[in-house]
Amino acid sequence: MNNDLVLRAATKWLSPVIILFALYVQFHGDYSPGGGFQAGVIFSSAILLYALTYGMQAALQLIPEWVLRLGASLGVLLYAGVGVVAMLKGGNFLNYSVLAEEPVAGQHIGIIIIELGVGLTVASVMVLLFFTFARRVAPE
Repeated sequence: MNNDLVLRAATKWLSPVIILFALYVQFHGDYSPGGGFQAGVIFSSAILLYALTYGMQAALQLIPEWVLRLGASLGVLLYAGVGVVAMLKGGNFLNYSVLAEEPVAGQHIGIIIIELGVGLTVASVMVLLFFTFARRVAPE
């Protein structure tokens, strides 16, 4: 990897800012444009920037592949789990209104959990795809 001091310093400064912005998009997506998919892509860009700057081994030490596989699985489980809970409470699949006493409160709870599942899955799969394709490149 290139030992460019400016690039490494910028990455160390930008990565937390990118992750913070991803969290903002994730949890503000209930009230404005954005949400899980966008937040997942933004979050994964921080990890990809780190991997491109510090190398694959450093990125794999930061976030191992088993954690990414677990994250992708848990995200899908969260998404499907909200639907199953809604059905168990007497509603249709993904009918958020039955998740709380007040229908509007149930919708907010459901959307936040669904978007969290989507964000977790998208971020994990994007980074897994990057790791998979980056390994296929012949080392120079």
